Amino acid sequence: MRTVVCRVAGLVLLGVLLGLAEPARAADSSDVVKITATAEKPAPNGERVVTITIEIDKDWHLYANPVANNRLTSVQTAVLKTDKAAVVSVDYPEGKLVKDPDVGNYRVYEGTVTIKATVRAAKGVTEPELVLKIQACNDKSMTCNLPSKVKVTTK
Repeated sequence: MRTVVCRVAGLVLLGVLLGLAEPARAADSSDVVKITATAEKPAPNGERVVTITIEIDKDWHLYANPVANNRLTSVQTAVLKTDKAAVVSVDYPEGKLVKDPDVGNYRVYEGTVTIKATVRAAKGVTEPELVLKIQACNDKSMTCNLPSKVKVTTK
């Protein structure tokens, strides 16, 4: 049995190397979310509120911010600055508490989530652009997609 598996794996690898087969693409967290953003008019000091709406596919979740578990801090959802906008403050929703006896309790976002970020656009920029860092996991299949940094442009 082991020989058969090794031969099949070898043939698949040979096909990839020869260009006859496509390598498997790891799923990206951005594949299971839809992200939209709207920006309010800027205040006199140049700051404006950007409302980011995330629609998460059924059976999937993102890690909340704060995730409330030190082991998962690196994968919590975060609004990041770009060269086009500085992040002044972010109002993250609390998230749903998940009680996990193995990893410890943590918080997640499911369904539709709204994040409000106060930003200051760079000089001359009329539409601030941010980056949203996410990690999506599926509760049914017990799998996680690769983390993503998604460019968020406002309308």
